[in-house]
Amino acid sequence: MFWNVIRSFQIFQKIDIHTYQMPIKSHFDYVIIGNGLAGLQLAINMASDSFFDDKHIALFDTSKKNINDKTWSFWETEPSIWNNITHQSWNKASVITSQKHIELKLHPYSYKTIRSIDFYDYAKKTLSDKKNIEFVLEHVEFVNEGKIVNITTKNKNYSATHVFDSRLPEGFTIDSKKYISINQHFKGWVIKTEHNSFDKDVITMMDYRLKDNNQTTFTYILPFSETEALVEFTYFTSEVVDEDTYDSYIKTYIIEYLKIKNYTIIETEMGQIPMTNFPFEAYSTNKITKIGTGGGWVKGSTGYSFKHTEKKVAQIINNIKNNQPISKNLFKKRFKFYDKVFLKVLNDENEKGEWVFQQFYAKNSIQNMFRFLDEESSFLEEVKIMWSLFSWSFIKAFFKTL
Repeated sequence: MFWNVIRSFQIFQKIDIHTYQMPIKSHFDYVIIGNGLAGLQLAINMASDSFFDDKHIALFDTSKKNINDKTWSFWETEPSIWNNITHQSWNKASVITSQKHIELKLHPYSYKTIRSIDFYDYAKKTLSDKKNIEFVLEHVEFVNEGKIVNITTKNKNYSATHVFDSRLPEGFTIDSKKYISINQHFKGWVIKTEHNSFDKDVITMMDYRLKDNNQTTFTYILPFSETEALVEFTYFTSEVVDEDTYDSYIKTYIIEYLKIKNYTIIETEMGQIPMTNFPFEAYSTNKITKIGTGGGWVKGSTGYSFKHTEKKVAQIINNIKNNQPISKNLFKKRFKFYDKVFLKVLNDENEKGEWVFQQFYAKNSIQNMFRFLDEESSFLEEVKIMWSLFSWSFIKAFFKTL
């Protein structure tokens, strides 16, 4: 979906099994637990920087990463290392509510999508050439911090000078209800039509015309061609729904709004993303840094994470090279406050979601919005955006958050 979603695709692909060997070493300078977006981006950055050439690095995961289990969507203005693995990109978008149809020209931004299998293959190819980096196909059972960090798996004990851990902290399961939590959950179909049915140049970021009662729900469309597109129904709510509920709304949207009668479902996807102000970063220590979802790298108000991960990885690399605390400057307090206010509104008055996003995109340029969501906006731009949301709901949420 629009906010850098996590998707489960039913596609399989072969992998070079030789990438995964039982490591000879038992001590590493750096251990990365979890070969997801954050872990692999961190490893790629280490592999491309000569500073780490003499550092021994291990990546622990139980998966060989040979399945297309996710996609990531994001926006950027300049060409990047991701260009060669970008599945599709767009320069136009629309936001549709019950009252407005907002057309958006994204330039100088492009909105892009990457399939996880392409990302995994790129990462493995990049890392396989580095003799100082190893993949360990084992489940990490325990991590204990002392003078060094001890990592225990079912088969062996390892140690590291520093560990980057993408697993959710135990405290999230225990204490998450003490914080504001919205569940972003969705299902999508990639459909193939008999005739041209889509404008392949325009994504539908949000269409609020089809609703599940008064909850914040919308349809999201990524057109891959004139006859093929992802159609996804998304909730920003505290509770999930049965799978059949998503299917019913997707089918209704295709028939009643897209006016498509004949189509084939070629892929399906489902996912959940926590949108919360839970303090994941508080679980990082001197020798263990929480990363990815487990480190609070998913933006609380949107579920967006791809470019945030890129920036946080770059900051970590900079901190290491300058002998600074590894977690230094990973978060900006004022944006965490904005996220908390937004979450408070959705939590207390979930039906306000359509109005909020209509105000966002009707009263602000998409370029300002992207900078705001990237946490690159100026304070003046942020004031203007928050003023566009001026309402009793936000006033209450603001003071409750304070």
